[in-house]
Amino acid sequence: MAKKYTPDELNGLSRQELIFLAISMQDQLEQLNANMERLIEQISIANQQRFGRHSERLDVIDGQLDLFNEAEALSEGAGNVPEPSIDEALPQHPKRKKKTGTRDADLSGLPEESIIHSVPEEKLIEHFGEGCYRKLPDESYKRLRYTPASWTVELHTVEVYVGTDGLRQDEFLRGDRPKDLLRNSIVTPSLEAAILNGKYVNSIPLYRMEQEFQRNGVYISRQNMANWTILCAERYLKPVYDRLKEEFFRYHVTQADETPVEVINDGRSAGSTSYMWVHRSGEYYKDRPVVLYEYQKTRHHKHPEEFYKGFKGILVTDGLAQYHLLEDHLEGLTNANCWAHARRDFSDAIKAI
Repeated sequence: MAKKYTPDELNGLSRQELIFLAISMQDQLEQLNANMERLIEQISIANQQRFGRHSERLDVIDGQLDLFNEAEALSEGAGNVPEPSIDEALPQHPKRKKKTGTRDADLSGLPEESIIHSVPEEKLIEHFGEGCYRKLPDESYKRLRYTPASWTVELHTVEVYVGTDGLRQDEFLRGDRPKDLLRNSIVTPSLEAAILNGKYVNSIPLYRMEQEFQRNGVYISRQNMANWTILCAERYLKPVYDRLKEEFFRYHVTQADETPVEVINDGRSAGSTSYMWVHRSGEYYKDRPVVLYEYQKTRHHKHPEEFYKGFKGILVTDGLAQYHLLEDHLEGLTNANCWAHARRDFSDAIKAI
């Protein structure tokens, strides 16, 4: 702490001592002002980050971020869950769903069903008298009727023949039957498509779909739906993903980013952070944009390094060090910084003014 001088002490100082004291106090004042400005900037930035608008903030929709691996979590250890039979899945007493309607909707592209509310001739004669009335133009109005998802059991009958004479005696011939989506499973493409659409498009957890199915008298467990989803993803969607990656590598400019996610039952303690790595084609490739998601448990640079093996071009990323290590390990890849991320520091500086 600087010494405090009394008036008598100051009067007793020489001219040189007073000059030295004044210069020393100026230096201290400049240092204090610099510290104060820095603290004011830090407080301003902290207030902005805490109370201001966060344009890059990720909203969690109905818990789906925490449950994006719901299918894997339900399927794990569910290998002994038996496939439901038609008798188990079918309703005993199907419930009738309510019909709903909307007003002021654009109905031009929907099929129309004409419903005529006529007046019986007997009622006309009773009301007006015979021959004492004429018909006016009809009054018309529209209502929108909703038919909920319907369930249909496909009973497949395969004709079987056997040779009774000639060279093919006792040989069997069966009618051609379509291949099952999954062998010996009741699931059909339309059913699995509905599950995928509900889960990944409409953000409906599998347990809610299970409840909705049960309300309609169809009993399919969430474990069955999880198994179907994983098997179909591996069998039918993985080749599509691989083909998209081949197309992705044809682009000269790509972008990558990673975002933290929390998964359930992945063998680690609750609350452990994992990462979803997102790779997409450059902004100017609008005709055929490609977006690929890759889940990894860590943020290690080996994950993007493995993904971009064989890529020749420019990869635009933020300042994460893991991306900037790729140039040292992958020949032909050039890492470019993202201007939007670079702008953040300037934005923080402006907000602090």
